[in-house]
This record gives sequence, structure tokens and C-alpha cells, in this order.
Amino acid sequence: MKIIKDSAPSAEGFRMPAEFEPHAGCIMIFPERADSWQYGAYAARKAFGQIAEAIARSEKVTVCASAAQYDNARALLPAHIRVVEMSSNDAWARDYAPTFVKNALGEVRGIDWGFNAWGGLCDGLYFPWDKDDHMARKLCDLLDKDVYDKRDFILEGGSIHVDGEGTCMVTESCLLSKGRNPELSKEEIEDVLKAYLNVAKVLWLPCGIYNDETNEHVDNICAFTAPGEVVLAWTQDQTDVQYAMSRACLDYLEQALDARGRRIRVHKLPLPKPVTVSEEECRGLDACLDRPARTPGERLAASYVNFYIANGSVVMPAFGDPADETAREILQRLFPDREVVQIYSRDILIGGGNIHCITQQIPE
Repeated sequence: MKIIKDSAPSAEGFRMPAEFEPHAGCIMIFPERADSWQYGAYAARKAFGQIAEAIARSEKVTVCASAAQYDNARALLPAHIRVVEMSSNDAWARDYAPTFVKNALGEVRGIDWGFNAWGGLCDGLYFPWDKDDHMARKLCDLLDKDVYDKRDFILEGGSIHVDGEGTCMVTESCLLSKGRNPELSKEEIEDVLKAYLNVAKVLWLPCGIYNDETNEHVDNICAFTAPGEVVLAWTQDQTDVQYAMSRACLDYLEQALDARGRRIRVHKLPLPKPVTVSEEECRGLDACLDRPARTPGERLAASYVNFYIANGSVVMPAFGDPADETAREILQRLFPDREVVQIYSRDILIGGGNIHCITQQIPE
């Protein structure tokens, strides 16, 4: 593995592919953190395992597990899913596994962004995060990929979506938050994205999903399904705080052009009814930095947009809500050549994210 410090991907003809382009595989991390995953993480592990198996039907899945959990991960997961021992602070592969870029010859490299647990000492979610911050480089070493060193720039994989044709989509609420890169202007942040993802245009959605602890990652509110097309998390309930947030994103997208000059076609993906954490679920969580990890009645950032596009499927959340089937049908229409697989994921949501948050694709 070569560590590249003096160049950026765009200067060498590398770009970040869209998630709907072909994959060589997927990275996941086995859950165990007691203030994220209730009651010993057993329910979360079951859901992780179901997601890993669904993805592994069409691409190679690698699951990283700590030394303490390696045997449990190996026992839970089928033989065709690779398990490797690698230390981490939690299980959010999307956010601190490498962002992969590729060139026209098919060569793949990683980007090692800085990670500070979604805001560092300003408004981050846990401390320390040092093991997470080392995973991108370790994974590039494991996968025999050269890696770009961009640790001086804080960025999570869930905060960016690309269409593979020069357009990147982010939220202002996340990338302009004080805990990320406060010394940089919006224009300077955009310049980094253009240089490292090799995009020509950045779309800045104003916000994300209400109460999303990541400062509202884009991957929970809006995702590319094809060049020039997105799904947007939507509610018809104008009394819901989320309505104004989704409306602001829709208003922005309806007047935006992508890097190719196309109007963006927006498909509304309904949200489930508000999902709140129960007292029983809270009792199963350890405290975090002397604070309760969750409080009864707290609203969780539930969204069907938090899906993973695998080679042969789209793996999406289910919440036991009447909107589950409607959302599944919409995604099936948008991905007619892939099987849409819905997995009940409340036990992942309690940890703070969902299916897209616990996966990271490796381009083919």
C-alpha cells in the first residue's frame, strides 16, 4: 500500500463512482458498543447478519470484528462472508471506511479522510474515536489499495452522495457544522470535494432528517438512484417538523441543475410515522460520557432513504409501518433490474443510523 500525500484523485484521473455502479464488494463492522447497541447488541447483530447475507448474494462482504468479537462474528455469519479482526470504536463503516475512487483503467484507490465522531469535542457523539480514524488506512492495506492521505479534512462517507457523472450532493447542516472544518469556507470545502471526488458540481441541500445526530447526513434524506434522479424522504404531514425540512430540500432540488446541466427528477419516498425509543430500549443501553445514551420518547431519525445498492439488490429498512410496502414498491420501480430486499432495522436505528450507515461499497 502506497500512502499518497502530494496529489489528489482528480489530478490523476480518479473519480468516486456512483453507488449504483458495479461493486467488487462491501465492508461492514460487527457491532458491540454498549452505549450504541442495546442489551449486548444481540438483536443488532442479528439484523447486521441478515443485511450482510442479503448483500453477499451478489457481492463479496468483508466484516471487521474486534478481537473480543471475532469468534462471535465468525459463528454468526456464513462461510462465504469474510471476517477479519480489526479494532474500531463502533460499527459505522460508511463513515470511516475509505471512500474509494477509480480511474478509467479500473484501478481502485482509497481516500483516508479525518474522522472525529461527527463533531469532535464540539458536538461529537463519543470519545475517543482514534480506532475509527485508523480504519480507512488499515482497510486499504488489507485490500491492497493505495490510499490518499486527507486526514486534515473531516468528512464522513454518509455526508456525500455522487451520481458518477460529476455531481456530488451534501447538506449544509452537516458540512458547514462547527465540529467538522470550521476554518474553511463553504467554497473551500467545495474545492476539496471537487479535487478528491473528481466532481464538477456540488449540490448543497439545506438540511436532512430531523434529530439526525450526524448533523443531518445527506444519505438519510436524499440519494441518487440514477444520473439526474434522486429519492427524497418526504412526509405529507405539514404539522410534522420534518415537513419544512423536506420541503426546503425539494424547493432546492427543483431549481438545481446537475453537472451535466440536467434538471433533477425527484421521486418522493414516504417516511414512516415518527419512531421513538422506548423506556425498555433505553434500559438496555450503557451511559455515554456520564449521560444517558437515549431518553424514553426520543425521536429517532428513521428514513427509507438509508438503503444500500448492491450489485443484484437494494437492501432497505423496514420499520413495521404501513409505509414499508409503499416505499419498497417505489424503490422496486426505480431499480427494476435489482431485487429490493427489506429488512426490519429498528435495532440498528436505535444505534443512530441504518443500513447505508453500516455499509461501504468497494468499486469493481
